[in-house]
Amino acid sequence: MIFNPVSVLVLVVIILYSSIRIVKEYERGVIFRLGRLVGAKGPGLFFVVPVIDKMTKITLRTMVLDVPVQEVITKDNVPVKVNAVCYFRVIDPTKAVVEIENYIFGTSQISQTTLRSVVGQADLDELLQMREKINSKLQQIIDQQTDPWGIKVSIVEVKDVQIPEQMQRAIAAQAEAERDRRAKVINAEGEFQAAEKLSQAAGIMGKNPQTLQLRYLQTVSEISNENGRTIIFPLPIELLNAITGKKSG
Repeated sequence: MIFNPVSVLVLVVIILYSSIRIVKEYERGVIFRLGRLVGAKGPGLFFVVPVIDKMTKITLRTMVLDVPVQEVITKDNVPVKVNAVCYFRVIDPTKAVVEIENYIFGTSQISQTTLRSVVGQADLDELLQMREKINSKLQQIIDQQTDPWGIKVSIVEVKDVQIPEQMQRAIAAQAEAERDRRAKVINAEGEFQAAEKLSQAAGIMGKNPQTLQLRYLQTVSEISNENGRTIIFPLPIELLNAITGKKSG
């Protein structure tokens, strides 16, 4: 049999081309040889055996998973709709290929079920006011569930909490009542402090009658200046005696 050199050259080029694999810096190539796991290779250029070897590329970059809206009933029986965002990445490419068929879909399902479970165990006030605690609990549970797949969950954040309109009105009314209560408490405290100061001032003036008379004259002067008119007040005899130094008798 005579071989055409051109045909042989073309065949060699095709074999080499099908053998060459290039894996980027943020990727790893998981190789199976005749169905058996060889391992993960990369980054860079390497060769595989055509037909015998099969390679699956896995990215190591952090991926953002949008957890869709979940309808949940909180611990205090309030229906809410919540959604979240999950940040994760592959830290073990071989596990991500061998242990689960689709690690992205699996992480999404775990995130949804965990979100419903955690929110269902919390009160509405806790869900609205203690968001960091809820996020931390979600991250720990999802990370623990996906660890056998070679997945590391770094951040889970609850994005939005939707509550019924009727409940929104009730919360607004409760907040308004709380503001009114605080305003009344502040006014009461102010009146109490003012009364206490007036009581102290009255005690001081009671010990020194001349102080009271001087305060009386000051008040008369302030009233006349503000109104721009002449005002006649009866002048007590005690005031004249206090000014002249005479004793009433």
